[in-house]
Amino acid sequence: MVFGVLKDIKVGENRVICTPLEVASIVAAGHTVLVEKDAGVGAGFSNEAYAKMGARIVDSQKEMWDSCDFLAKVKEIDPSEFGFLRENQMIYCCIHPAGHSEEVQAILDSKCIAITAEDSHRYGSPNCEAAGKQGALFGLESMLTINGGKGKFVGGFAGAPGMNVVILGGGIVGQGALSVLYALGANVTVMDINPGLLKTLGDRYNQKINTMFCTQETIASVLPQTDMIINCVKWPKQRKDFLITKEMLKLMEPGSVLVDISNDDPGAIESSHETHHDNPRYVVNGVVHYCVSNIPGAVAHSTSVALAGETLPMLLNIMNNGLEEACVRDGYIRRSLTAYKGYLTHEETSGIQGRPWIKPEDILGIADRKLDPAPPATTTRSTNFIKK
Repeated sequence: MVFGVLKDIKVGENRVICTPLEVASIVAAGHTVLVEKDAGVGAGFSNEAYAKMGARIVDSQKEMWDSCDFLAKVKEIDPSEFGFLRENQMIYCCIHPAGHSEEVQAILDSKCIAITAEDSHRYGSPNCEAAGKQGALFGLESMLTINGGKGKFVGGFAGAPGMNVVILGGGIVGQGALSVLYALGANVTVMDINPGLLKTLGDRYNQKINTMFCTQETIASVLPQTDMIINCVKWPKQRKDFLITKEMLKLMEPGSVLVDISNDDPGAIESSHETHHDNPRYVVNGVVHYCVSNIPGAVAHSTSVALAGETLPMLLNIMNNGLEEACVRDGYIRRSLTAYKGYLTHEETSGIQGRPWIKPEDILGIADRKLDPAPPATTTRSTNFIKK
């Protein structure tokens, strides 16, 4: 198979889906690898390093798309790339299909085979850990007086208390933020709707963190004492309400900070909208907002190394065994199949966008096989099936 490593073109994105070491593994498995020129430069991997591991460096974006059977990148398919999509070609990247209807339509129109990376990680994406940890640090940067924040130091000084931080959501992202802030001495409260998770986190930190159930009312009750709030909740896209409204921000002191790591549109924070690394902050009702949508891109080397290592077995599974067999062996690949030759195969996208869909195992003809199990990627369900 001819596999291609694309250069990500999203604003502020420097990550790469494969480092030279993964390229070496793919070449050793008998495949041809093309790497778009400078795909890894922003993460610290030179063209020469890829070439040394057996890749061919390609100057032209169009040649990459025209020459490869299977392409991979980190972030979404950009509108400028829609015209390159073609029938039967496979693409693996963070499509986020439920929230990007135009991207989905381009994928369906092209009749390509699309796999959305964010649903494919059995143990959670390294991007989530990176977003939580680095998001916490960007929140502390936003708290600086020189950036419009109230100027509190995270762990305090002698005679000056440290910061009170609330983390919404105790999953991988929230736990990443918690590990950084706790280590730096912040007084942290984690809010979640899962009492078992709250108990686990409390025990893990020897009851030296606070835990609360996550509702709009409990959030409002602590906002007057909160210096920084970090949103790590993956908000269901069909919901029209918010965990934090613009009016609730008035409960916080001027110069307080809100970091929206989840950054869904729409999401859990009414005042949130996407920003980029070159202009990351804005103020609403006195609260400094940090809402960069690709936080892990700021630590591109470390995130690329972690992401590439975890992704390699999935890519090799598909290349060595074919998509159908890979979807039998790995339920997480199966659940992340987004579109197959003009058919939508992603349940959440069907439920959110009202498009008819077909289950991956049905379109692939593997429903009667013994399939590796995987839980649904989200809570969104759809019975709007394509009628054969």
